[in-house]
Amino acid sequence: MCSLLSFWGFYLTVKPNIPTLLIFVPEITPRVQYILDFLGKEIMQQGFELTSDKKAFLEYNKSCINYSTERLRTDELFIEAHPLLFQKTIIPQEITCFDVNGYKAFFKTNGDYPFDIFAASFYLISRYEEYFPHKKDSYGRYAHENALAFREGFLNLPLVNIWLQYFKERLKQHFPSLVFKSSSFLLLPTYDIDIAWSYKHKGWWRQLGGFTRSILKGDWKAVKDRIAVLRGKQKDPFDAYGWMNQLHEKKKLRPYYFFLLAEKNGRYDKNISPAKKAMKELISDHLIRYPVGIHPSWQSGDDERLLQGEITQLSAINGNPIVSSRQHYIRFALPETFRKLIANKIGFDFSMGYGSINGFRASVATPFYWYDLNAETATNLLLFPFCFMEANSFYEQHYPPQQALEEMRHYYKEVKQVQGTFIMIWHNSFLGTDKLYEGWKEAYETFMNEI
Repeated sequence: MCSLLSFWGFYLTVKPNIPTLLIFVPEITPRVQYILDFLGKEIMQQGFELTSDKKAFLEYNKSCINYSTERLRTDELFIEAHPLLFQKTIIPQEITCFDVNGYKAFFKTNGDYPFDIFAASFYLISRYEEYFPHKKDSYGRYAHENALAFREGFLNLPLVNIWLQYFKERLKQHFPSLVFKSSSFLLLPTYDIDIAWSYKHKGWWRQLGGFTRSILKGDWKAVKDRIAVLRGKQKDPFDAYGWMNQLHEKKKLRPYYFFLLAEKNGRYDKNISPAKKAMKELISDHLIRYPVGIHPSWQSGDDERLLQGEITQLSAINGNPIVSSRQHYIRFALPETFRKLIANKIGFDFSMGYGSINGFRASVATPFYWYDLNAETATNLLLFPFCFMEANSFYEQHYPPQQALEEMRHYYKEVKQVQGTFIMIWHNSFLGTDKLYEGWKEAYETFMNEI
């Protein structure tokens, strides 16, 4: 199975002996350490070096940034600090956006840089605003309308990455001897297998219910199709796996698959039983080709024992520990959900996005470690943010396939421009032959051929 660490090995590399950038901070708080670790690894070959020793900073004879409230040297780059990274509690922040280089910014200060890029990046990446009481959407999730990015019109941009590009240019001007990191763009398709088959491998009770619903609606074609599939005369409309495999082989892609393995079906959990032989074989077939993770059921969000059982079930099929996940319906709450994942030895999560609109929930297109604001500590849970899910385009934004294709192109372009990681979510149901999703498979194929 392909390891995520092989994709993002820079998080573990040994620092080479090259020029460093020293940053003076009066107090190296957990928030300061966390965000400068992240930003440093995005900009520099070996990250930033921090010190709270003013004397050592004054005697330093190389490139240096002063991140405080008073200027210390004439040759430093002075970034006047906003209080956020030095606060010990979660308190409301007064935010006023303004334009910098044609993009929104906030936490305006009076140093050599127009705003506190460190504090502003932390605010967005930590999802600071989600820790306050907030409006829920119809599924009980954090409503995207609450978010600063949505209200200020930059949800469709990886704003933190864009800020960093301009910040890097400013550093190059000020410190021309520094060696900067050269990032690489990565395309990572991911798939959620919520309902593996539309008709096949369901118990007689579910089949009877399906027939009854179609008859009551007068949908005789659905009745005919179900019979044909069950008799082996026709392919199941959700069975797109062979086509998907061919596409990946042709494009030399290594996608990630997440399987829903709810013990019992519920209102939002409708996959084939994980006890079914066909379901186990489907998972095993994908394990040979791709990395596979758990898609925690809706019900598991209310009962951690169910989460443990689902991970155990997938691990038994896999033969190895399960370390990756994405929440079904993108249902998560901070900090509770991510703490449960960590407790169950999940190291990589792909849920950072919205299940109600496409865009950059954390305003970033780069994997980042989750910061637990309530505990004021960085964790080892690595988050992989997605920006496009076809279900959002279809069910929430009510886009036809062609408009969704344009949306995909937009996000691909934005992420590529900042050399980020473009993660999108698709479902097998959209890529099959179901009439409800007519045209979506073709839109996806067009996009893949273009890139």
